[in-house]
Amino acid sequence: MPDAPGTAARDDDSPVLLRLARRLEDSPALDGLSGTVRGVALALVPSHGRLREELHGRSLGHALHATLTDVPVGLWTSAAVLDLVGGERSAPAAQRLVGLGVLAVAPTALTGLADYLDVDRRARRVGAVHAALNSGVSLLYGASWLLRRGGRRRSGVAVSLAAYGLAGASAFLGGHLAQALREPPAEVALGDDDVPDLP
Repeated sequence: MPDAPGTAARDDDSPVLLRLARRLEDSPALDGLSGTVRGVALALVPSHGRLREELHGRSLGHALHATLTDVPVGLWTSAAVLDLVGGERSAPAAQRLVGLGVLAVAPTALTGLADYLDVDRRARRVGAVHAALNSGVSLLYGASWLLRRGGRRRSGVAVSLAAYGLAGASAFLGGHLAQALREPPAEVALGDDDVPDLP
């Protein structure tokens, strides 16, 4: 699909990261990945009912996923601070924070997958990359926890810091979905029964 008039000029004046996100939106090469993520979402997320509504944030009145992301990110940020300035005496606390962050991934990811079923194709492409990056982040933090538990603290810290950087890139895409693309639609969290799963 060709760019709308003025899109190229607008992109030239946009920040680099925003231009990259827009390229993801327009990349048919990501449709295979987005189809895989959609398949996972369909397998894990209830097709209807109260649980499905709560995964969207019905009781909150806005997307639950956006709220839950603060939990693992906050835990991992705290771990990074302890790793960088806390010294050896903070190692046990940092390890616990990393592990708790990994445990918080499951509900956070499930709410994200629920939202994924209600966004359009452009948003699904960005969301698929967001999901893939988050999967990598989770695996890296899991590896960091195992390294720390096995007494290899320095290696564990290095892996954590790499994961934190990757999480930042993923968070940018999550923000792009919510702020630039306005996905998922507000009606999803508000429980509008007329909002169907998008094909």
